[in-house]
Amino acid sequence: MAVSQLTLNLVEGSVSFKFTADAARDLQQAIAQLMQSLKAATQAASGGGKPAPQKSMEYRFSGDVFLEVFCNPNIWPSPFAAKVLITLRNDGIRLTTEAELTRLIEDVTQYLEQVG
Repeated sequence: MAVSQLTLNLVEGSVSFKFTADAARDLQQAIAQLMQSLKAATQAASGGGKPAPQKSMEYRFSGDVFLEVFCNPNIWPSPFAAKVLITLRNDGIRLTTEAELTRLIEDVTQYLEQVG
C-alpha cells in the first residue's frame, strides 16, 4: 500500500500529510454520499417543501496523523457553498479549520490521479 502526501487547500493556506490511496478512496466515497445529501436538501427546499434532515458526514482516518472531516449538509444552501470542518492532529500538534467542499473534492481527486 503506497503512502504519499495529500495536500488539502484550506480557506487560507494548505496542509500536507501522509495519506494512503485506500483512505483517499474512502474519503471520496464519503464525499459522494455528502453530495447526494446536499443535493436532496437543495431540491426539497427549491420545490417549496420542507427538506428532510440529512445525516452529517463524519469521516475519520488514523495513520501517522488523525484526520477527521465533518460536514452538516442541513446548514448549506447548495453543495457549492458548503464547507467542511477539518481536524488534523498527532502527538505534537492539532489543527482545526474549515475548507471549501469543492476544493476538498479537487484535492482528493488530484491526489488519486497522482498515486494512480
